[in-house]
Amino acid sequence: MKTKYFFTLLLAVLIATTTFGQRRSGKKIQVGVFDGNGASPVCVIETMEALKIDKGIYPHKISAVDIMNGALDKLDVLIFPGGSASKEYNNLGLEGAEKVKAFAEKKHKGLVGICAGGYLFSTTPGYPSLELFPAPDIRDHYDRGRALIGFKINKAGKKIFPELKKVDTAFYQYYDGPMYDIPEGAPITVLATLTSDISHKKGYPKNVTPGKPAFFTADYGEGKIIASVGHPEATPGMRWIVPRMARYVAGKRLVGYKKNVVRPQIYSKEEFYTPDVIAFEKENFWKLFSKNDDEVIKAIDNLHSIYSRPSIRWSIGLLRHTSPKVRQHAAQYLLETEYTAALPDIRAAYMSEKDEATKAVLKKVLNGLNGLSQ
Repeated sequence: MKTKYFFTLLLAVLIATTTFGQRRSGKKIQVGVFDGNGASPVCVIETMEALKIDKGIYPHKISAVDIMNGALDKLDVLIFPGGSASKEYNNLGLEGAEKVKAFAEKKHKGLVGICAGGYLFSTTPGYPSLELFPAPDIRDHYDRGRALIGFKINKAGKKIFPELKKVDTAFYQYYDGPMYDIPEGAPITVLATLTSDISHKKGYPKNVTPGKPAFFTADYGEGKIIASVGHPEATPGMRWIVPRMARYVAGKRLVGYKKNVVRPQIYSKEEFYTPDVIAFEKENFWKLFSKNDDEVIKAIDNLHSIYSRPSIRWSIGLLRHTSPKVRQHAAQYLLETEYTAALPDIRAAYMSEKDEATKAVLKKVLNGLNGLSQ
């Protein structure tokens, strides 16, 4: 009888510790990242990794099927990452969209939209969206391209992002993000405005983007929404903004983060991916295949100088280069750019490394990346 009771109790404990949600991770904030069709796989990965900065958050990948099966009941926050908003909306389906809206209006529940997620939340004539806040996106010339753009935090924003109080202009990655035309008197609180004139494409009008919202928030029912035009999850030194936004919309305490992840000071200028810069990026990508080790290393540095986001992922394969110098340089680049998604690759490289100097570098990089969480 005692044996039967023991196994029954053990089974109950195992179920409790493996169930999705609060029982699995104590009192952690449960944050879902939409991983359905339309969500960029890279944006999903980088958003998940950014959330791991905060040990008080438990991140989950959430599909449209999960939403239909009741996963939102176990979440505090749902993030819609970059990608295609219309495809994300299509993947949700009308019933899934209604479930998301019902979730969003509950007390202590919240939505975060990053780039495409912001498009998804807007109310734009002719554009399929959740219509959660009364601000249309300016559809003309929406494909403004890639850039590292500047923004200025305002008084309201400093309450949520106090780390930026003394920063005159902060920067983050941008890729065809929405430009909102917020109607006068709309119940929307702008937290930061853009300083960059994103008009580097031929024929695109000037002075449309400066002053447009970079971050803003709004109430929805008893819940909250926050949106980002750019990609903090893809910006070294700014990834902490993602868990901070999650905490804010969930109504949780806004905890501070370590200095090794709060690094807005590493940027001093904007960078637009004009045709010349894109050509430079492509040229240096091909140099990563050079048989000259010094040329490979120089190419990594060149890509870093233009804040090339794809080049960080390109560096992962260089951990398996035949040159110890290249392996070391690639690993150090991954640490500088906080690319924690590469941790499995770095661990594997460390385990198989024969060169002692390179092994020491890999160990330092492993420790550094592991130290980026709270």
